[in-house]
Amino acid sequence: MAMLYDERVDGALPTVDRALLIQSLRDALPDLQLLCRDEDLKPYECDGLAAYRTVPLLVVLPERVDQVQVVLQICHRLTVPVVARGAGTGLSGGAMPLAKGVLLVMARLNRILEVSPQGRFARVQPGVRNLSISQAAAPYGLYYAPDPSSQIACTIGGNVAENAGGVHCLKYGLTVHNILKLEVLTVAGERLTLGSDALDSPGFDLLALFTGSEGMLGIVTEVTVRLLPKPPVARVLLASFDRVEDAARSVAHIIAAGIIPGGLEMMDNLAIRAAEDFIHAGYPVEAAAILLCELDGVEADVQEDCEQVAALFTQAGACEVRLACNEAQRARFWAGRKNAFPAVGRLSPDYYCMDGTIPRRELPYVLVRISEMAREHGLRVANVFHAGDGNMHPLILFDANRPGELERAESLGGKILELCVAVGGSITGEHGVGREKINQMCAQFTHDELRVFHAVKAAFDPQGLLNPGKNIPTLHRCAEFGALHVHHGQLPFPALERF
Repeated sequence: MAMLYDERVDGALPTVDRALLIQSLRDALPDLQLLCRDEDLKPYECDGLAAYRTVPLLVVLPERVDQVQVVLQICHRLTVPVVARGAGTGLSGGAMPLAKGVLLVMARLNRILEVSPQGRFARVQPGVRNLSISQAAAPYGLYYAPDPSSQIACTIGGNVAENAGGVHCLKYGLTVHNILKLEVLTVAGERLTLGSDALDSPGFDLLALFTGSEGMLGIVTEVTVRLLPKPPVARVLLASFDRVEDAARSVAHIIAAGIIPGGLEMMDNLAIRAAEDFIHAGYPVEAAAILLCELDGVEADVQEDCEQVAALFTQAGACEVRLACNEAQRARFWAGRKNAFPAVGRLSPDYYCMDGTIPRRELPYVLVRISEMAREHGLRVANVFHAGDGNMHPLILFDANRPGELERAESLGGKILELCVAVGGSITGEHGVGREKINQMCAQFTHDELRVFHAVKAAFDPQGLLNPGKNIPTLHRCAEFGALHVHHGQLPFPALERF
């Protein structure tokens, strides 16, 4: 595969004395669990992007922050690269290990340290599952808003690393908008506190800088998250359309009307059929596309918004608009959407989950263009995405056992991301860059901008030991990528009627 990050990254790293590393860790931390045998290391060779795999040199599973600190100090002294990992649900290869590095698994630091109903915050360790925070806050009528589809498994530390979102991020924001404070360790094991318990803190906004930095600047050991009161009323409308373009156009109409739904999600026919067969959510399987629109707040406002949104759907060409009649049906509607990824996995031996963001006004154009590019590559694409904020997740179906299909899937994925950039969007909305999108970083950012990214990385990690080879491409690798400098507003694609 034509990824700019490849095995040459490991080749450029210094040789590690594995025996000395293991002995140093055992001498300093006799109670730390180390995995050294090949059969124990193999399960950690990839994250959720299973197309790329590397068996790590060593896996460590700390249970206390002081263990993490000592591991970092030893690795820093011996010049050993470190890759942090949570639950391994990431989809961009950000937690893929290095053959010459330590994989630092944070999943056992999984305690909820404090839930404050008065302050509306919770302090948690990085290995706490996303959903567990809302479950702990539920007795107080509170919840944690960002809700990735993998929330039953993904950890808050990984959410911070990737700046995760979810189906309700349109109204309530991404991870960066819902955390107050981070406790982190630098590559040398120094403790830092970023942010504060208040809504603002003095100095540079390092809290935002660390959120989404993909484990390249430091290791998160504690997160203080903001908790919100549960809305008194939440209702979901399901609108079905005969044309994908009509469904996409209606998204912009809703936002233009001044309505900000709690969630506004779209699925095309392939995704609808897969989810319905898997979950039996009650989706109309003949529809070309459906939109799920959740409206929450006080009863009077929700009722008025439901009527207005239903009218906007009808004006946009919806052939049916349904209101969930009770909480059970609302939960089923959302279960279909949140299980769309595993559902699509039943249609094909493999699929490649993309993540790009575009302006809402470009949704009709981009969806049609994705369909055209899929036909050109001889592959099927199921579209499932956060329509309200333009965060798309095209799922490219392929069979890795067929020669050339994986390469075609990767090529199509790259073209989709470049299309997102061309219409004024971004190569990622919440999955991060990791190993997957290194090429497209060269398409989105200029040479000078990439130099700034490298300078920020060097300020925190001068030796480049934390998650090397991810997120930021080297400048000479971008030169290898070629002259494809796709800038905002330039469309290097055939002309297509705009909707």
